[in-house]
Amino acid sequence: MMYVKEQADLEKMRKSGRILKDLLDYISEQVREGVTTKELDTKAYDFITKHGATPSFKNYDGFPASLCISIDDEVVHGIPSNRCLEEGMLVKLDGGVYLDGFHTDAARTVIVGKTTEHKRKLAEVCKESFFVGIAKLKSGARIGDYASAVQQYVESHNFSVVRELTGHGIGRNLHEDPMVPNYGIMGRGTRLARNLTLALEPMINLGAMYVDEPDINDGWTIRTSDGLPSAHFENTVIINDDGVEIITY
Repeated sequence: MMYVKEQADLEKMRKSGRILKDLLDYISEQVREGVTTKELDTKAYDFITKHGATPSFKNYDGFPASLCISIDDEVVHGIPSNRCLEEGMLVKLDGGVYLDGFHTDAARTVIVGKTTEHKRKLAEVCKESFFVGIAKLKSGARIGDYASAVQQYVESHNFSVVRELTGHGIGRNLHEDPMVPNYGIMGRGTRLARNLTLALEPMINLGAMYVDEPDINDGWTIRTSDGLPSAHFENTVIINDDGVEIITY
């Protein structure tokens, strides 16, 4: 069931989204060689709680941290640890903020210092594909309109779209209907309504589209099957009559 929001709900989500936007801007600035992912997570927890909110991810289905921090071939759900960042890494920062009964969700891919042209382009195309996709969305559009636009853009740059992981509805729950894949057919899929809120998140790979099951050691981290890098970019949006409003960017 899809949950269309009331105006009062949307305003609460906008406040949550502003905190999350500022959080990701702040943590992105802290990404540098020698910093541990656990240090970044601690800063994120402090930032969110100082703003009177709660990290959406912490203790969600047992997840132990405030941020998912995934590096290079780790696609999503990486658990912060004492691992130090190194020059050239692609660092995926994925966070959620819960405020006044509503969640928002967003992610960024940040480069540590200088990296290869392939990695830089991967991160750039991932971000651009999000904006290409949302340009197709408004009240009455279908999920396939967004999904096909993302897929075509990504594949035109010779990268691949992850199939097993999708975007999703969001609001009172971190994950709501509908699921929103990043591949599909124009004109197909669920029709979207005004004031529906979605977390849209292209996840794309430098190599093949395939990913492994969650890591058997931590139960969370998902990696590319071929060991090549992946990028992730996400924002929470509100569907409007003439487009979308991005509330986390």
